Amino acid sequence: MKRKWIATMLTCTMLTAMLAGCGGDKGTDTQAPASDAPAETAQSGEAEDSAAEGDLEGEITFWHSFTQGARMDAVQAAADSFMELHPGVKINIETYSWGDFNTKWNAGITTGDLPDLSTAQNTGEVVEMINAGVAAPADHFLDTFGRDKFSEKALGDMTWDGAIYGVPYYSHAQVMWYRHDLLDAVGAEVPKTWQEFYDLAVELTNDETYGAAFSCSTNDLLGARYLNYYVTSGGGSLLNEDLTANLTSDLAIEGINFWVNVYKNCSPAETVNYTVLDHATLFYQGKTAFDFNSGFMISGVQSNTPEIAEFVDAAPLPKINADDPDYSAEATHIPLVIWEKSEHPEVCEAFVSYLLQEENYIPFLEAVPVGMLPAVAGISETEAYKSNETVQFYGNAVDVISKAIELGNAIGVDDHGASVQASYLTSQGIIEAMFQDIITNGTDVETAAKNAEAQLNEIFDMMID
Repeated sequence: MKRKWIATMLTCTMLTAMLAGCGGDKGTDTQAPASDAPAETAQSGEAEDSAAEGDLEGEITFWHSFTQGARMDAVQAAADSFMELHPGVKINIETYSWGDFNTKWNAGITTGDLPDLSTAQNTGEVVEMINAGVAAPADHFLDTFGRDKFSEKALGDMTWDGAIYGVPYYSHAQVMWYRHDLLDAVGAEVPKTWQEFYDLAVELTNDETYGAAFSCSTNDLLGARYLNYYVTSGGGSLLNEDLTANLTSDLAIEGINFWVNVYKNCSPAETVNYTVLDHATLFYQGKTAFDFNSGFMISGVQSNTPEIAEFVDAAPLPKINADDPDYSAEATHIPLVIWEKSEHPEVCEAFVSYLLQEENYIPFLEAVPVGMLPAVAGISETEAYKSNETVQFYGNAVDVISKAIELGNAIGVDDHGASVQASYLTSQGIIEAMFQDIITNGTDVETAAKNAEAQLNEIFDMMID
């Protein structure tokens, strides 16, 4: 791995990657196995340790990207009550959008303006922090709180050289969203294969509604995300075993052609420049019949077009063949990260533990129900969590997303494990520029894919000693 200054140089030139499915935050975002004793899970030894630490002292700064009011309020309320319990502690909270946060911490490597504790947009950003030498291992916290309270996949996505560098705060996964009223109107079943999805999306495209949208702004990651869906469904990966980019395999070329056809035949023309939020808003407003996103889709529809919310549901991502194995193309675990520069890691650990206690954790999850699924074992089995009306009404969607969380990893991680290469698949805008080149310039698919693959591999080479 290159020295910190090289990592910083590269990361500072990144195009902002907005993870989908985090609603107005433009963010992103494994359901752990249920515990037999959920109440104990939520308030176990870590709560007792925290209560015993009446002499906790120190001032910390917590950067997070929950710019939506309800999530912001839930975090602030937890911080306020924590400071009441520990008068010697002061928690300064600063809020940045996901994209601004990435820019802020990269600039802070030079200026020294860095937090003690933060969220990260996804596990890929955690790897960037590790590569820059600014994230501290979370193993001490996990040993105290209990590693078994988080899924192995979630912790695996944040593992580097045997150490774990993030604490999963909540989880979500990419699934297919659809309007069953529109499907019912044409007597159609929920598609199970990509061909069925495509044919139905074309059929549902008319003067009022588009069947689906394909977007590829170079300021976002949707091109990489959508291509990853298709390639993963065929048992492939966007990274080869040696961690070089894979955009020119037969499966990848097939996937590129598939999404170009979706764009040409059932997507608004302007989506060639749409970001994650622009794209999702089409479904929020009832302008597309299908979309691919996390559970944040529900809150988006409820806020924009509540009259169609009852017709919205989720299904697994389509397969190439109906009898192919079940799969998940992308699961995300939004982490809490303790920073290497913190002078009070013990305060950070105690506060993270406090955030994950049931009385603080469930109000936070209820800020975007179904959009944020519990990352802590047993929480989903508590009556307080299950009694939420949105969780109850969208029970099928919760089950679909939960299964996708259990099966999935971050983009590019799959069997390779966490890597800088996986992070840069979605942060450079190169796959998105490839799609734009094909769509707007008429460049043939094989040539555009070869060029994009070479650009990614050039960046990857800069990451290697």
